[in-house]
Amino acid sequence: MTAEQKDLDLLCINTIRTLSMDAVQKANSGHPGTPMALAPLAYVVWTQFLRHNPGNPKWFNRDRFILSCGHASMLLYAMLYLTGYDLSLEEIKNFRQWESKTPGHPEYGITPGVETTTGPLGQGIMTAVGMAMAEAHLAKVFNRDGHKIVDHHIYAFCSDGDLMEGASHEAASLAGHFGLGKLICLYDDNRISIEGDTALTYSEDVGKRFEAYHWHVQNLGDKANDLAALAKALEKAKKEEARPSLIMVRSHIGYGSPNKQDSASAHGEPLGEEEVKLTKKVYGWPEDETFLVPKEVLTNMNQTLERGERLEKEWQESFSAYQQAYPELAERLQMALKRSLPPGWDDDIPKFTTSDGPMATRVASGKVLNSFAPKLPWLLGGSADLAPSTKTLIDDATYFSKEHYEKRNIAWGVREHAMAACCSGMALHGVIRPYAATFFIFTDYARPAIRLAALMELPVIYVMTHDSIGVGEDGPTHQPIEHLASLRAMPNIHIIRPADANEVAYGW
Repeated sequence: MTAEQKDLDLLCINTIRTLSMDAVQKANSGHPGTPMALAPLAYVVWTQFLRHNPGNPKWFNRDRFILSCGHASMLLYAMLYLTGYDLSLEEIKNFRQWESKTPGHPEYGITPGVETTTGPLGQGIMTAVGMAMAEAHLAKVFNRDGHKIVDHHIYAFCSDGDLMEGASHEAASLAGHFGLGKLICLYDDNRISIEGDTALTYSEDVGKRFEAYHWHVQNLGDKANDLAALAKALEKAKKEEARPSLIMVRSHIGYGSPNKQDSASAHGEPLGEEEVKLTKKVYGWPEDETFLVPKEVLTNMNQTLERGERLEKEWQESFSAYQQAYPELAERLQMALKRSLPPGWDDDIPKFTTSDGPMATRVASGKVLNSFAPKLPWLLGGSADLAPSTKTLIDDATYFSKEHYEKRNIAWGVREHAMAACCSGMALHGVIRPYAATFFIFTDYARPAIRLAALMELPVIYVMTHDSIGVGEDGPTHQPIEHLASLRAMPNIHIIRPADANEVAYGW
């Protein structure tokens, strides 16, 4: 690498840092430290590895990028702006303001290029696992020799907080079990949380934990600013096809701040005007300039726009050839992408009569599900270890596994948190229509992901059974009391509670 290229890389990285500092300072609210620390990693991922088209954020075969540590949202907004997405510098200046496209945490549907809403820690990494499951399934179903039309990676940045949250453990275990090789998680090991040093509460060996989950683990140590080391680790992760990858990087929160680097205050509050100026001085940046974006930075980073257009064009040409060779599969993929329903999908839904005898609504639901499931091959789902009780198995479909990604029944294990969030990831990914099932009482565990799905208006179906008074024989721990009212109070979720078998059919 030439000295000129090194200087340009550093200029781009410091632009990401200073934009983040300035936006948080102007808003007088936010989290500047992590964007300052992770700017080199984001720069390498977005300019060297991420296959995306800023001119068309919805291109189907793009790589997905998830910022699970959503509080560091300015890192994502800076990357979107600098690489050519439809996000202006004015929106950066309006960070965390009412009706801006740059809310405090990334929100799906608000900002072009944001793949999912990441608020509560742990949700992003779980959603990323669902996206990787979707990629694996669709690649197995649609790809043919010489026609690799589904082929992309899911990159997720995660923090100490993400990995402390118990919910993320469910998803990490699941990802390793399924061998999701297209999932690459980058762990920001900055050892700082809001209350101070993570040593207060956190001392396990994260690398060994993920190795026990059957992940490919690389610990780079204190190389958060070493672009060559970061790129080499990412190359290794991409070559690992049989296991998900974790790249651990020891970063320094608030990097470059003379008085606040590696401090808790750099995590969740503005640096302060004087500290911003001192930090810019460390970077060799004009101290009194705010929201400065050098022309050569935009020229360099906007190359991703041209590259993305080329990548999508190449894929479109490949898909045209695929359409010629496999017209039925291509039509099926396009129909599912549009979320269309095939004609006559509901022709065989049963009509129940008294001659069918007494029937639990969950039993009727299983019959209805299997009446149309063969006509909707993109319908995938399962239960949190309760399919025999919730009646949510698709007949003759067998189970999704690392040997059989093409299968449609998903055994989630006793993992309600991951099940619900991964279903959101599948819906966000596109093509797949997911459903998730468990006993109604266990919406207590699924609720955070259900709430985010409702915020994003995702078409996820939740099949919740065992809500009647008859559950009382299991005792009060299994008897939902307040749950129906609670979910009905949630915006953007449609609650259907059928009273008999025919209402079940109508509900589906």
